Amino acid sequence: MPIEALFATPIYTAPLQARRTGSLNADLLRECRQLCADDRAGRRWSAANYPGGYTSYGSANKMHRMSPTFERLGRLLSRHVAEFVRVLELDVSGRALEMTDCWVNIMPHGVTHGSHLHTLSTISGTYYVQTPRGCSGLKFEDPRLERMMAAPPRRADAARGVLPWATTAARAGHLVLFESWLRHEVPANMSRTERVSISFNYSWF
Repeated sequence: MPIEALFATPIYTAPLQARRTGSLNADLLRECRQLCADDRAGRRWSAANYPGGYTSYGSANKMHRMSPTFERLGRLLSRHVAEFVRVLELDVSGRALEMTDCWVNIMPHGVTHGSHLHTLSTISGTYYVQTPRGCSGLKFEDPRLERMMAAPPRRADAARGVLPWATTAARAGHLVLFESWLRHEVPANMSRTERVSISFNYSWF
C-alpha cells in the first residue's frame, strides 16, 4: 500500500513490575485513604474542582517527596518513563527529566474527570491502585479532532488507531504513560466501589 502513517501518538501501558504488586498497592491504598481523611484543604479543593471525589492535586501534589511508599513507586515508574522516552526518540540529554508532581485520585460511583491536558509537563501518566470491575478507563482524544470540520464519521468496524477517541482499560498494578499535551478524560465510574489511582508528571528542566 502506498500509504505512510505520520504523526503517530504513542501510548505506553505496562504492569509496574513483572511480579505481583499486591503488597505495594495495599500500602498505597492505605496511604491514599489516610491522606483523604487528613487533607482538609484537599477535600475543600476537590469539592470545588472534583465534585463527588477526592484528589490531592490542589493540596498535596508532591507525594513522591512526602512518603517513602510513593518514593518507591516513583523509582519503579522512572524505569518505564525511560523506556517510553526511548520509544519516542526524545533527546533529553543535557537536562534531567524528573518527576515533578505526584497526586492521589479517589473516584466513588458516578464521579468523572473532565477533558484536560497537563500543561508545562513533558510526560504524564497514571498508576492504578484499585480498579473495581466496571470502573472507567482513561479516554484519549485525537489531537487533530478540532480540525476535522468536514470529516465523515468512521465506519463501525474502523481500526482503533483511526478513531477520534480511544480508551485504555484501568487495571490495578498497571500504568499508562502519554505525552503531556495529549487531551484525556476519565468517564464516570460506574462501579459501586472507589476507583483509586495515582497521577504524575515528569518535566524536562
